[in-house]
Amino acid sequence: MDDMNLVQLVKQFADEKKCRAYLEALRWPDGVECPRCLSKKVYRILDRDQFDCDSCRYQFSVTVGTIFKDTHLPLWKWFLAVYLMIESKKAMSANQLKRTLAVSYKTAWYLCHRVRKAVEETNREMLKGTVECDETYIGGKRRHVGSGYLGNKTMVLGAIERGGHVHLQVESGKKATKEVLHAFVEKMIADEAERIVTDENPSYHGIEDEDTKHKSVNHHAEEWVRGDVHTNSVESVWSLFKRGLIGAYHQVSVKHLPAYLQEFEWRFNNRDNPHLFRDTMLKLIESPNLEFKKLIA
Repeated sequence: MDDMNLVQLVKQFADEKKCRAYLEALRWPDGVECPRCLSKKVYRILDRDQFDCDSCRYQFSVTVGTIFKDTHLPLWKWFLAVYLMIESKKAMSANQLKRTLAVSYKTAWYLCHRVRKAVEETNREMLKGTVECDETYIGGKRRHVGSGYLGNKTMVLGAIERGGHVHLQVESGKKATKEVLHAFVEKMIADEAERIVTDENPSYHGIEDEDTKHKSVNHHAEEWVRGDVHTNSVESVWSLFKRGLIGAYHQVSVKHLPAYLQEFEWRFNNRDNPHLFRDTMLKLIESPNLEFKKLIA
């Protein structure tokens, strides 16, 4: 459904049968097929919400092989959690989900991380056109040290195509050296990009080539904009993400920081997508379950 809102969500997915019917339509738009042998000779077992394959005799449900397999949480709570996570611009904490869904904190925290894992982008499209690059540092403040102290902070690199997608990457334990920044640019930005815009960091020098120009602004000299040369887009990304950290999560461990960035990146890159709820549910259907013991290892 286009432009899903909370009222529509409650009306459309008021019970388990409606949720299962929706998952079935998403997973098998051309009719139910056996996940084991791919046969379409499948019959319903109505009293068990399952299917029976006439070819290989495999019995399965719509959740088999998905992130919903063996879940003890009602599907309507899953649907509500997904909606709240993708529609909350500044993020939704596990504590807030705990209160909203009336579940334990452990259940809410585990659910959030499974959603984050499902929306992880493994095959990103490389950025083109004018791309802004920058780095920021995530971590708490320390008393009696200057504002430039980075010993307890984790570097995050960002690149955003103006008017398009953003790509973020955690570089734990690393500094903004020429080697690190150039490797990030090579990984995220297409050869045919027209321009790369950065701040005055000298480690960015040399990222230009015959196809791509490099422009910069000098923030130390309080130069923020020179014509259309600026890093305002990527700075806005940092501002939005950090407001979520401070206002929703309060603190995030280095171990799980990539997962929170994955969620933010998915939500930001789909900011104009009217089918965001549907597309997120498709991601969950395609995603295998993330075991709790693996998550906390």
